Amino acid sequence: MKVGFNMLLWTTHVTEEDLPHLETLKKVGYDGVEIPVFEGDTAHFEKIGRAIKDNGLACTSVTVIPDEEHNPVSADAGHRERAVEYLKWAIDCSAALGSEVLCGPFYQPLGVFTGQGPTEEEKQRAVEVHRQAGELAAKANVTLAVEFLNRFECYFLNTMADVVDHVKRVNHPNVGVLFDTFHANIEEKDPVGCISRHVDVIKHVHVSENDRGTPGKGHIDWPGTFGVLRLGGYDGWLVIEAFGRALPDLAAATRVWRDFFPSQEEVYTEGLRLVREQWQAAG
Repeated sequence: MKVGFNMLLWTTHVTEEDLPHLETLKKVGYDGVEIPVFEGDTAHFEKIGRAIKDNGLACTSVTVIPDEEHNPVSADAGHRERAVEYLKWAIDCSAALGSEVLCGPFYQPLGVFTGQGPTEEEKQRAVEVHRQAGELAAKANVTLAVEFLNRFECYFLNTMADVVDHVKRVNHPNVGVLFDTFHANIEEKDPVGCISRHVDVIKHVHVSENDRGTPGKGHIDWPGTFGVLRLGGYDGWLVIEAFGRALPDLAAATRVWRDFFPSQEEVYTEGLRLVREQWQAAG
């Protein structure tokens, strides 16, 4: 098991100005960082990747679908082609970083709704796009982890059952599931039990409190969550994800209107302590 920290606490685009955070996270005791891949080119991410390695860290990456013109479930074939192109770009940037896992809800633009659940046609379109992305990821030695989101952020994949069905349809060894405790807390009737039933397809985990604040300061069942992951043999990344109001666009997208923690330092210090102690206790 490795513990990472999502850089979205500070920025949606990591640059040289953000590199001091890497040294801080290494000193605190993290194994790696999660880098947002929302803009930039491979040369930029190669530079960031070198800085990550120089600080003795490993990394994962996260991306989202930017707009309708790159929508994997669109009825427009041109949009789906651009979705594949976009995912290839994200995979190439992740490989340049040295990222082990590229995760996120990369199946529809965020906050877009049709007024109903996903159609069978949309499901098949996403499968075709992600199968192509899986092939590209395999060539780049990157694992894709698809994240389900709560129903207030998307309509396509809202539960563990939804994303597991999708991944099984894709049927590619480089495509698995990202389990996020925040979204599961909203959508699952049994947020711990849904892990045990599907732990074999979980490739990545986001450790996120029920209010997006400091892990351990809310009501997520951390003993149960870590216990079932460890019992099920999960040995991948546990990445802490928390959002504040420092980034207006991200705050708007994630519906963050108030402060959920007194300081950013509390998030990465107390969050790491929680993960280490709970994982140890689960053994």
